[in-house]
Amino acid sequence: MASKRTLNAKNLEALGAAALAELLIEVSGGNAVIQRRLRLALAAAEGVDGAVQEVRKRLTAIDRASTFVDSARRKALVADLEAQLQAIIGPIAAGDPRQACDLLLRFLELSEGVLARCTDTTGAVIGVFERGAEQLGPLAQAAQLEPETLAQDAAELLAENTYEQFDALVPALKDALGDWGLKLLGSYCRQHGAHDGNTHLLQIAVARGDVDGYLAQFTAEDLRWRDIAATVAQHLLTSGRAEQALEILDEATEDAAGFEDSQWHDSRIAVLEALNRQVEAQEMRWQWFSRTLSIPHLRDYLKRLEDFEDVEAEERALQVAEQHPISLLGLHFLVEWPALALAARHVLAHEDEWEGDAYAIHSAAAERLSKDYPLAATLLLRPMVFFALWMGRAKRYRYAAEQLRSCEQLAARIDDWQVHPDHSAYVERLYDIYGAKWGFWKLVER
Repeated sequence: MASKRTLNAKNLEALGAAALAELLIEVSGGNAVIQRRLRLALAAAEGVDGAVQEVRKRLTAIDRASTFVDSARRKALVADLEAQLQAIIGPIAAGDPRQACDLLLRFLELSEGVLARCTDTTGAVIGVFERGAEQLGPLAQAAQLEPETLAQDAAELLAENTYEQFDALVPALKDALGDWGLKLLGSYCRQHGAHDGNTHLLQIAVARGDVDGYLAQFTAEDLRWRDIAATVAQHLLTSGRAEQALEILDEATEDAAGFEDSQWHDSRIAVLEALNRQVEAQEMRWQWFSRTLSIPHLRDYLKRLEDFEDVEAEERALQVAEQHPISLLGLHFLVEWPALALAARHVLAHEDEWEGDAYAIHSAAAERLSKDYPLAATLLLRPMVFFALWMGRAKRYRYAAEQLRSCEQLAARIDDWQVHPDHSAYVERLYDIYGAKWGFWKLVER
């Protein structure tokens, strides 16, 4: 049973209204945010009109403010904005949806000015406006707002979307606008300067189920790029146009950076599957795995093989990983698959290639190998220590000292150092080279 001193609603109710009122007055002294929330609560208690008046007054004050909000003041700003939003979509919406809808539009209109005068590295401020935009559709439906009016209001918001705070507005308004309203919104957006390929015009086409309208947003030049072609093909596939999706994918010739290239392969595999061309889809999975050592692609490949064929294919995949031209990629795959014995052998076979700058892969591999393969783990930890000292990265000295201590612990379980210096010899050599890095050695001594 909770103590009677525990801060919860039940225990506080027992204090009585008078005592709570005195406490609220006391804790709100000098705290403008709490004072505004209390005034809002009092206004709401009078009825919807009182709450509307209080929120409208506060939104006007926020709009007129010009003081820059730094990180120290951001929390108070977010609390203030959140309080206004909750009042709008809560008690005001319950009592008068149309007035709530008007206030929410006014609230969203403030976003450009507010975001321009604050630092929002955490995304907390923009998050309040994004949540508000998500509520506009349901609130407009409750208010029975005419599609023409809503489309015009939405277009004006989208025209002021510098911080991408309204990127999810069109999907949120799909049901409230209906097909006619969405069509009007597209027309209004073009009047505000939106052009072909504009994110919002694409969203409108998707929301309307207008596949041809969606395609019309892309030029032939756009579709030459594999990342764009992959996105378009995925939409066509969802719309039941697999053949057309394949044509667009195959006509795309320009490669972007790795992520987009992967997206193109995944889209083409999905299209081939939809066309019942499983053999070609399997070939693409294997080719992409052989190039990237992608575990998801290999797993998808193996699970589609007949019984016992998957065992042979897995062995072949492990050989591909061991022989991959990028040794670090091979190590990552062998550790994550996992095939730790092969990973340890891989480490020893490429002992001169571990440079220590790939911290994430080295650390994860060393941790996994440390139990049964201490020498391999050591050969991955040492380069990270050396790299931190060579680069003079003082911020990494603490991690390097921990890695050197791990090497010392592993040394007790290594019987055969092969051609490598034992731990004492390695530390002595390290000190000869970097003995002047006193900050590091001080951490090691601790």
